[in-house]
Amino acid sequence: MIGVSAVRLEASLDPRLSRWLWLVKWLLAIPHYIVLFFLWIAFVVVTVIAFFAILFTGRYPRPLFDFSVGVLRWNWRVNYYAHTALGTDRYPPFTLADVPDYPARFDVEYPERLSRGLVLVKWWLLAIPQYVVVGILLGHWGWGGEDDRWGGGGLIPFLSLVAVVVLAFTGRYPVHLFDFLLGLARWVARVAAYAALLTDQYPPFRLDMGGQESPPTDLTKRPVP
Repeated sequence: MIGVSAVRLEASLDPRLSRWLWLVKWLLAIPHYIVLFFLWIAFVVVTVIAFFAILFTGRYPRPLFDFSVGVLRWNWRVNYYAHTALGTDRYPPFTLADVPDYPARFDVEYPERLSRGLVLVKWWLLAIPQYVVVGILLGHWGWGGEDDRWGGGGLIPFLSLVAVVVLAFTGRYPVHLFDFLLGLARWVARVAAYAALLTDQYPPFRLDMGGQESPPTDLTKRPVP
């Protein structure tokens, strides 16, 4: 039986996409890159603090958890708009919070308890096989928005380029390729959340394709601390 992942990444394809806007989306997203640069610095600091909090208490402090998830959420919206899939022409909002009506969404279920021993090894030792896969998918070893470009040499950047070239010449985005790209992005997101200590649930070696995860849940319903 396939369990439900604690990490949820979803996206919907705009019914009508501009044939050529994708050529400049990376340029339009520059303000987001600037903000994300500082957010990623804070993300690293918060993750270090969370490491010691988990080690001594077995809990990821909820305010820090929400911030880390928010950074990954922001990053996913920008990636979806400008690099990964490019499945929407709607400009990403400047917020860490979930935006229910935006076509790209990300969330991680808050864990009440995390293993104090596992935190010592999961992000560097246990995740090594996953890092190899992510390196192939992205063409590098991270999930930074400003690095996920077509020049990275990974499978995701290449397939994203194929998708928008097809869009440019036919006016249609290949739906099957979209589903495949979302499956790959979902794999990367699960590894990112695991490596960032947000969950003890090991990322499955499984490609869950499609824009919506199954069974569907309301991402706005978060546990009350």
